[in-house]
Amino acid sequence: MKKNVVLKGILDAGVIAVIRGDSRDQAIKIVDAAVKGGIKIMELTMTVPNPLEMIKEAADKYKGTDVIIGAGTVLDTETARACILAGAQFIVSPSLDVDTLKLCNKYKVLVTPGVMTIKDAITALEYGVDIIKIFPANLYGPSVIKSFRGPLPQGEFMPTGGVAVENIHEWVNVGAVAVGTGSNLTKGAATGDYAAVENEARRFVEAYRKAKESK
Repeated sequence: MKKNVVLKGILDAGVIAVIRGDSRDQAIKIVDAAVKGGIKIMELTMTVPNPLEMIKEAADKYKGTDVIIGAGTVLDTETARACILAGAQFIVSPSLDVDTLKLCNKYKVLVTPGVMTIKDAITALEYGVDIIKIFPANLYGPSVIKSFRGPLPQGEFMPTGGVAVENIHEWVNVGAVAVGTGSNLTKGAATGDYAAVENEARRFVEAYRKAKESK
């Protein structure tokens, strides 16, 4: 899938499921439940056992659909390249690593680094980053996007960390182009309640839709 198609998919969908789990099997079940609930963008993190196998399995399973599989918690170029070869269609990092940005640009793969400062955000823009991840967003609150967009109105920002159904409208209202959600979405999986994950995914999609419509 081409980079521009992935970017459009993320911007259209708006909600990215950040998938962690105690096992590959649990992570895949979370992915399936989130997809059933209507979320189309999956960030499979490198903190899961056998993460590359998980990415390949998910990428193969949803090949030819509108579900987009990416890799998260990518810390370096070696991991980024391995994820891309396993089938990841976008790369997400918790911080900004210039070498990882260069590698993803080389392969024309969308990359979203996490930033906490204006300096990092400017560096991200200099390396052609399309969506800048604000992480951990719960340390700031929605007003941080207005602060970032003051000197950087050309930036597109995505908060991850602390985003919930109850506050998603606050992030959208200040200009977030997408949101990432992890534990608030997937907490049901801890007890094997994947129906709860599916239901929460449905609530996230609906809350995002309403927030965009009312903006």
